[in-house]
Amino acid sequence: MKKLPIGISTLSSIIDDGYVYVDKTAYVQQLVESGKYYFLSRPRRFGKSLLVDTLQQLFAGNEPLFRGLHIHPHWDWSVQYPVIVINFAAGFLKSREELDKRIRFILRLNQQRLGLTCADQDDPASCFTDLIHAAKAKYGQDVVILIDEYDKPMLDSITDQAVMDEMRDGLKNLYSVIKGQDAHIRFVLLTGVSKFSKVSIFSGLNNLQDITLSPAYSALCGYSQCELEHYFGGHLQGVNMEDVQSWYNGYNWLGESVYNPFDILLFISNGKQFRNYWFETGTPGFLVDLLKTRYYHLPDFEAIEASEAQLGDFDMQHIQLETLLFQTGYLTIKRTDTLFEEPIFLLSYPNREVRSSFNQMVMGRYLTEQLPERLPFLRALLKNDFASLQQRFTLLFDNIAHQNYTQNNIAHYEGYYAAVMYSFICALGLDTVVEDSHNKGRIDLALRFRLPDGQRQVYIFEFKVLDGDQPDGSAMQQIKDKDYAAKYRDGQNRIFLIGIEFSKITRNIIGFEWEQA
Repeated sequence: MKKLPIGISTLSSIIDDGYVYVDKTAYVQQLVESGKYYFLSRPRRFGKSLLVDTLQQLFAGNEPLFRGLHIHPHWDWSVQYPVIVINFAAGFLKSREELDKRIRFILRLNQQRLGLTCADQDDPASCFTDLIHAAKAKYGQDVVILIDEYDKPMLDSITDQAVMDEMRDGLKNLYSVIKGQDAHIRFVLLTGVSKFSKVSIFSGLNNLQDITLSPAYSALCGYSQCELEHYFGGHLQGVNMEDVQSWYNGYNWLGESVYNPFDILLFISNGKQFRNYWFETGTPGFLVDLLKTRYYHLPDFEAIEASEAQLGDFDMQHIQLETLLFQTGYLTIKRTDTLFEEPIFLLSYPNREVRSSFNQMVMGRYLTEQLPERLPFLRALLKNDFASLQQRFTLLFDNIAHQNYTQNNIAHYEGYYAAVMYSFICALGLDTVVEDSHNKGRIDLALRFRLPDGQRQVYIFEFKVLDGDQPDGSAMQQIKDKDYAAKYRDGQNRIFLIGIEFSKITRNIIGFEWEQA
């Protein structure tokens, strides 16, 4: 079996050194034959840099790398185009001065590779313009421009408005060069995480075709199910593919759903152990900062509605959470509806990894950093040890940071306690359904899992917040009165009903009832 290309984003290394290459050149052919100016937004670790490098090698006419790939018989290898590559992935830029310095460095690298010089090395826009003209004159072909991580200098400074404005102006100064050079350009692609459409960074590039939500290119980056089975079938022998799908598939941009490549490669490399590989590569600091400054009802993230404008419009002065979570990969499109002929998208977590990891991250929004241990809770579930579960849940609320109650009345609402319970259980990586629809109402929380012997179990939770400090049994009574267990009575599931009551006074559990349905 071929080696796994973990962390490799250059086509030559993958092909020449015998790594697995998932052939995306059918999409590349469609891109280059259908248009000229493109923009693509995808979360980190989805293969954007490999896509950019593949395009660079294709336009440069590096024919040996493409032998056996889809595009090889469909490309004119006698033509070689000059390619300018700009990549902002490396480093952290803190000022406009540092940005301009980095741009000058990148342009010098392109000059060296193409054997050219700029008349004005100090002015990035002038040098970029000179480079385009000189490249066409020398090579006799229109120029290809590939810009990877175009937005990183802005995202790095998203919490500092003044610096972000400087970065915007510097990037706009560079990118605006492209619009005036149409007669000298063969192809342009910009990739990044976010689309800054209201901050004028694209004002000089209004001819870009945004393919982020194009169904035809939904699987341009990432691995589809067919690609996973075709290219990694040998590596995945003996694996339960339903579990792999549940953990890592589900990212969707209105077309075919895909896996994050980094997840799959690390999953195979680590002995097929299910872990949060993609999430552990680093959560964007600006997302953490935003979550800390606002109150969010965590279960709402299971189903958020957003318009097309919201998904593709990153306004740095008025950041909308759904936009940020979608563009960074923590939410994805699950369904599309229409409201008065306007498309409306239902967003949710793409898979178990993201649901679990995201909730682990935001638990600090409600709790101290000293969270109850995870393993005792999981062991209690395997044994249906409800006394231990009650103890663990009580400890959970004992650890809630005092400041989360100070100067607010959130502890008076069932939604708060339900959110904490939901987030904690999701953080364990278990299959949860919040506010599960039922013909007689909505179940607060349903937890579904399998025992080692294959037995399927369902825990149905109902939460109540009481004014006093004594339980009244209302939580369990509601489960029974509305027969919440009915939808799970299929002969396959062992069902347990759990009614939990909280006190506004003690701010903790005062009633915990359970029984098997």
